[in-house]
Order: sequence, then structure tokens, then C-alpha cells
Amino acid sequence: MDNSVLITVIVAFFIASMAGYLIYLQRRLVIYEKQQNKATSPLPLQAYERLLLLTDRIALPNLINRNTATAISSTELQLMYNKIIREEFDFNVTQQMYISPASWKAVKNLKEKNLQIINQIGQQLPAEATGLDLQKAIMQYLMANPTAAFHELVSEALSYEAKQLL
Repeated sequence: MDNSVLITVIVAFFIASMAGYLIYLQRRLVIYEKQQNKATSPLPLQAYERLLLLTDRIALPNLINRNTATAISSTELQLMYNKIIREEFDFNVTQQMYISPASWKAVKNLKEKNLQIINQIGQQLPAEATGLDLQKAIMQYLMANPTAAFHELVSEALSYEAKQLL
């Protein structure tokens, strides 16, 4: 075999070996990046999960169904609803760091709108109104104004963003 052919074969072998090694390194890098993404992605997903639960828990129809109004006044129930919504929200406030600003704003707006509805309806009731009267008035308001209960819209937005992470 001629020296020039031998050198060509050695150079070709060297180039092929280096190309194979570079492909190997690239694949290892892709695997490493996937592992890093898996290591960090549960936190945002958990945040969306918690905020979906928050949205469900402070939805006015669900709030009414979970908290019966027997033997309390409208004012007491109004204060109880305000406290529940604020505590639920405050418990989940740190989740904002894992979601988009628009989604966090939607969650905040849901909280504020629900508090506004409860307080406005509560103020319109007579002083002797019962908690049951407040519940009925809120449900009547929601039935007459379907856009007022926009917890489903907020839930859909959160779900959509969470699915983008998968």
C-alpha cells in the first residue's frame, strides 16, 4: 500500500472517529438538557395545579356549596366568605413566580371580582337578612349575569398554560 493511501485512510479514520465522538457528545448534551428540564418542570406544573385548585375553591358557586349558611346572618356569612377567599389567595400567592404575569393577573382579578360581588350584594340586603338570603342573592346574580362567574375562563387559561409545559 502506498504511503499516501495509508495517510488518507488514517486521516479519514481520524475524521470519522472525531465526527462520531462529536455526535456522541451532542446526544449526551440533549439527554442532559432533558434531565434538567424534568428536574425543574414539576414546580411550574405544581403551581398551575395549585392555582387551578384555588380558582375552583374561590368560585362563588363552589364557595356557597361548601359553606352552609344555617343560623348565621348575612353579614357574618359575608365576612366568612371574604376571609376564606383572602386566606385561600394568600396561601397561594407565592405561585405567581411560576406562571405568566397575565395568568397571575387573571387569578387576582377573579379574587377581587368575587369579593366585590359578595360585598355589593351583602350591602344591598336588609340588616336582618340571613346567610341563606345572601347565598340566594349571589346565586341569582350569577344566573342573571353569566359573565360574572368567570372562574371557568381563568381555569381554562391556567390549564392551557400548564399544557404548554408538557
